[in-house]
Amino acid sequence: MNIILFSKKARKSSSINLGKNKLLLILLFFVVILPGSVMYAGYEMGKSQASKQALPGDWETEMMRHRDELAEATRAARENMNALAVRLGDLQAHTIRLNALGRRLTEKASLGRGEFNFTKPPAQGGPEGESQSLAEIEVPDFLTSLDELAAQLDDREQQLRVMEAFYMGRELEGEVFPAGRPIEKGWISSYYGMRVDPFTGLQARHKGVDFAGKDGSGVIASAAGVVTWAGTRYGYGNLVEINHGNGYVTRYGHNSKILVQSGVEVEKGQRIALMGSSGRSTGPHVHYEVLKNGRLVDPIKYINAAR
Repeated sequence: MNIILFSKKARKSSSINLGKNKLLLILLFFVVILPGSVMYAGYEMGKSQASKQALPGDWETEMMRHRDELAEATRAARENMNALAVRLGDLQAHTIRLNALGRRLTEKASLGRGEFNFTKPPAQGGPEGESQSLAEIEVPDFLTSLDELAAQLDDREQQLRVMEAFYMGRELEGEVFPAGRPIEKGWISSYYGMRVDPFTGLQARHKGVDFAGKDGSGVIASAAGVVTWAGTRYGYGNLVEINHGNGYVTRYGHNSKILVQSGVEVEKGQRIALMGSSGRSTGPHVHYEVLKNGRLVDPIKYINAAR
């Protein structure tokens, strides 16, 4: 195969004689090798650019960072949940104690259960206001609110305990304070103060209050205390004397039978003797005396105190 070449400058023509083998090589170069080289070069360039945009080390580092952040968030959430569980447990314990105290105080003070019912939540109401969703409340703020509520409950518990001690003290004082009639049945037959002595007919001071009744009826303690005398005493016949503390002593005379012994404790309203007419007496009755700090006082105000 001859290829003729023309030149403008030389105004001459030349020819190149290509053999069959050379022609095949040229065709192979332009058809196969050159396009292949271009495609390979493009592939390498694309690969190089891709590697520059996302290197293995970069995305691994990014993944590790996200994993660390997720682990930290999970740890913080668990700590917050544990803290919430502890605080809620404390509040539940406080609530149980306060409810128990409230129920005891309601019973001690004889308050209406309908008005002060510690087994149900307090009655509340009002028009609807703006509310805040839980998502808007941050966990630290929520924990702070729980701590403040727990502090308020502690304060209320202390106040209720003081009230309980006060009411229990009043109740105890009421038990040892002489009050009411010292008999189960009967009536007042003679008051404290000046009267005509039934044996002499002369004016004499009566140092107690007499309660007449049926022979053998019950004589009861007007307050709790310790029996300091249980036996016969001149003028009183069969006498029971009780020391109630706080300076109070009571005496029950002329009994037909004594039911307690010296040194024993008795409760308010407990039967201590049977009514009789022993000693200096004109008939079945109880001679009742009240002493305050060693001095005899008019029992009538203590008798009327229970009304």
